[in-house]
Amino acid sequence: MATAQPAILAPLSRSARYVELSLGFDADPSEALRALASRKIDDSLVVGIGPALVKKLGARVDGLRAFPSLSGPGCDVPSTQSDLWLWVRGDDRGHIVHHAHEIESLLAPAFSVQRVNDAFVFDGGRDLTRYEDGTENPKDDDARSAAIAAGIGAGVDGASFVAVQKWAHDLRHFNAMPQRERDHIIGRRQKDNKELDGAPASAHVKRTAQESFEPAAFVLRRSMPWADACGEGLMFVAFGSSLDAFEAQLRRMTGQDDGVVDGLFRFSKPVTGSYFFCPPLRGSKLDLRALGL
Repeated sequence: MATAQPAILAPLSRSARYVELSLGFDADPSEALRALASRKIDDSLVVGIGPALVKKLGARVDGLRAFPSLSGPGCDVPSTQSDLWLWVRGDDRGHIVHHAHEIESLLAPAFSVQRVNDAFVFDGGRDLTRYEDGTENPKDDDARSAAIAAGIGAGVDGASFVAVQKWAHDLRHFNAMPQRERDHIIGRRQKDNKELDGAPASAHVKRTAQESFEPAAFVLRRSMPWADACGEGLMFVAFGSSLDAFEAQLRRMTGQDDGVVDGLFRFSKPVTGSYFFCPPLRGSKLDLRALGL
């Protein structure tokens, strides 16, 4: 029986590493992917497959596509689509580093590392702005329904689609704003997380209210903050039974529907963007039937 990769629905670990890889020119990915599929997948790893890699294998996954590049008034959302994504999770950063290197070695020389980002849980699940992240995440059966594909067929049932973006925050600029202005950007009061009735139309909560879309745009967020010598921000990760719900939210955030841009862009910007197909498991191993493997 096909099941989802367990870390998708599991609570966040204390630390994580996000690795994006590219397929080498004229490289054959089959052997490396079969080696990956021979390993047990537990809640320490999620694997995502990019659209160009699916095409390289001569396969097709309905609904999988490259991340869109979008622009709106005062905002730009880049597409930096890669071929393979690893979300390596755990509570010990050293173990995460070694686990990531082990998988990278397994995939070489067909795949090379393109980007690596380390992340962590802050203050029980807050963004570095100190606002709670993922307040409206669906729970339990609703989370599974939002994040996991079902009723499609072998190799896809139990799978998930994921949007991955690295957002860079200007925290000095944000923290210099009056508290009321910060609350209105987010659409919630920082002190008690209560949604503000009088927040402007640009408030993030209003731009992304999942029930306000037709059909409703529910996703399961698994985002974590990042910080290094170059800056800080949020690794945004949203799982869905398709990519449509996330893309509907992104289009509204960038003002594609009504010209109103999400207030987040006043202090933060996305610097990467990729879509991936996260295959289901058969037993405890990746089911790559949808890829012809």
